[in-house]
Amino acid sequence: MMAKIPDIYISRKAEILAQFKQVLKSHMDDFMAGRIDKMYELKDIADIICLHPVHLSKVIKLETGHHACYFYEQRILLEAKKLLADTALPIGTIAHKLDYDVSNFTKFFKRFMGITPSSYRKSIVNYPE
Repeated sequence: MMAKIPDIYISRKAEILAQFKQVLKSHMDDFMAGRIDKMYELKDIADIICLHPVHLSKVIKLETGHHACYFYEQRILLEAKKLLADTALPIGTIAHKLDYDVSNFTKFFKRFMGITPSSYRKSIVNYPE
């Protein structure tokens, strides 16, 4: 029989997850507002929280069932969708704003949405072919 994990450790995992989400949100808000020009890597977020990146990744996976990059990708996808709704913004500009080249942005977007950014844009707005 396994011993019960003390509540202090369980709550510490939740605390780490909350810190991770807050740092990620704050960072992405700053990035999207143009206050910073480089996206953090996981090790940068781990440094801010004063944890080893591997430990941070393990805690997030245990606590949520998702890898840390999942939360990053979901936020980038949300921002991409918002930006694609503005038809005055070329897709290349959106890609660069999100720190991608056009090809990798298209691959990223298609992996999650199942369609290309231009197809997505056409599906949400009355956009001429």
